[in-house]
Amino acid sequence: MGQPAASPAPEQPMVLRSDANGIATLTLNRPKQFNAISAAMLVELQARLDEIAADKSVRAVVVAGAGTAFCPGHDLKEMLANRKQEFLDELFGTCCNVMMTLVRIPQPVIARVHGIATAAGCQIVAGCDLAVASNEAKFATSGINFGLFCATPGVPVSRNLSRKRSFEMLLTGEFIDAQTALQWGLVNRVVPPEKLDQTVLDLANAIIEKPPAVVAAGKKFFYEQIEMGMAQAYKLASRVIADNMMGEDAAEGVGAFVEKRKPNWSR
Repeated sequence: MGQPAASPAPEQPMVLRSDANGIATLTLNRPKQFNAISAAMLVELQARLDEIAADKSVRAVVVAGAGTAFCPGHDLKEMLANRKQEFLDELFGTCCNVMMTLVRIPQPVIARVHGIATAAGCQIVAGCDLAVASNEAKFATSGINFGLFCATPGVPVSRNLSRKRSFEMLLTGEFIDAQTALQWGLVNRVVPPEKLDQTVLDLANAIIEKPPAVVAAGKKFFYEQIEMGMAQAYKLASRVIADNMMGEDAAEGVGAFVEKRKPNWSR
């Protein structure tokens, strides 16, 4: 008798979630494709972010990539095979929703970048609140090289870099190294590969030490005011900080400073 047919291996999730000590790590998980973003991956990423937004045990989020790269952008083979208006509208609509969710969730989001981060991969880096990169990482908005202007990546990139720098990236598609990304404002810190995880952890823990309600309110305010005119931004800031001062966290924090003790945010 022949051997029974082996059961097909279960498909691995395209976005892995792991939680530890208040930090949720979301790992893009298509390493053989260098974590190219497919339509299915975007759906999974949106679902994981929605879960995290409602999870009060999560204080910070890390976005990482499995394998040798962070993310090269959208899966161009999938896009070419489905070059229909309906598919592309849904694909980029979902992508934009994911990017806005990175901004809207209350927890700060840190990109952990190694290898390449190009096109929509660079968009994710720019769309995260903070970013730490290996000194071997490389960045580009490279769609122009394939006849595609990186319009959606251009939204967060142009809000991180100066106009001249961001437009240079968008028009040339050329790579920049990690140190240039640091100088241009795309990432916060650049470290050797062996220090990448610890640096990300240290940054996340520095955030976790702060009162979560104030961090969440501060993140919300930051993105609201940055799109406003100066007078409107100051008006909003005045209301936010006055409301903040009336809250329990400020009473504890300012009281601890006056009393020369460490604040107890669990009160």
